[in-house]
Amino acid sequence: MSAALRIATSVYEHTEALFDGRVRIDGAEATFESAPLVSDIFRRMAEGHYDVAEYGLTYFLRTFDLADSPFLALPVFPNRNFRHSAVFVNTAAGIERPEDLAGRTIGEFALFGHDPGVWIKGIFSDEHGLDPGQARWVIGGTDHPIPAFDWVPQPVPDGVDVRHAGEGETLGAMLESGEIDALISVDVPRALLNGSPKIARLFPGYETVERDYYRRTGIFPPMHVVAVPRELATRTGLMKSIYRAFCDAKEITQRKYRQGALKQHMAVVTPWFSKHFEENRALLGEDWWPYGVAANRKAVDTFLRYHHEQGLSKRLLTSEDIFVPALLDT
Repeated sequence: MSAALRIATSVYEHTEALFDGRVRIDGAEATFESAPLVSDIFRRMAEGHYDVAEYGLTYFLRTFDLADSPFLALPVFPNRNFRHSAVFVNTAAGIERPEDLAGRTIGEFALFGHDPGVWIKGIFSDEHGLDPGQARWVIGGTDHPIPAFDWVPQPVPDGVDVRHAGEGETLGAMLESGEIDALISVDVPRALLNGSPKIARLFPGYETVERDYYRRTGIFPPMHVVAVPRELATRTGLMKSIYRAFCDAKEITQRKYRQGALKQHMAVVTPWFSKHFEENRALLGEDWWPYGVAANRKAVDTFLRYHHEQGLSKRLLTSEDIFVPALLDT
């Protein structure tokens, strides 16, 4: 008998084939859902609305400190991004390098330790000696006020000054006014996109910096995994079918770009895209968005270390702790 599954993820180009039925899950009758905000998917998964769902890495990992940890993960990474580009500064603050953030007030989107924040704080600690405890932190929304996410554990390490933005306040406006000195955010402040001279990226040439980071580390930072309840994770055949379906949907998209190179990507509206694709392919390889444990172990274990070092996990977790056992050999 086929399993009825309610699955939620953002509609990325590499998940579209799951939504439109080009790829199906063997042994399952799956319905796919999405939401305007990916954090709504996380919240609804936490509340038990889905059988399988995209989940931010930090949101997922925080559940391991609960008395009854509810989830394991498939080694599927629907969202990943380099994060030097996620740091913004007030141009009057005199911040020119990561070390200059010591003693400053820094905004952070949504949580102390949202996924981009965990990554860049860890990188800054490893490569620039900057500890999160050396700064003051204000949590909130970038261009729209957001309340504290009371549906996810929010640990704050001892000695770190963290507060939530006031009612009606946005971090983008606070950065532009100079009330905060810097911002780490998954969202680009609208004022920067609108040309405000008061906000800049800490790394104006972030692409060069991020490409260098990949050359040195081999890490293309994953942000999200796909979570399943522990009781469902025991169904080995079903777990392998779901994993295979996500892989097949991704491969359809990657194959489209490989084949498109033969015609200089005439179906893509971005000029010079083929040159950019060639550069990425040369650096990242034929499977530039890998799934599976082996191809992502270094990146995942690095995030797990950062999560623990930043006081967001009580113990140092491993890939063996967090992934569905039947998929550890992927």
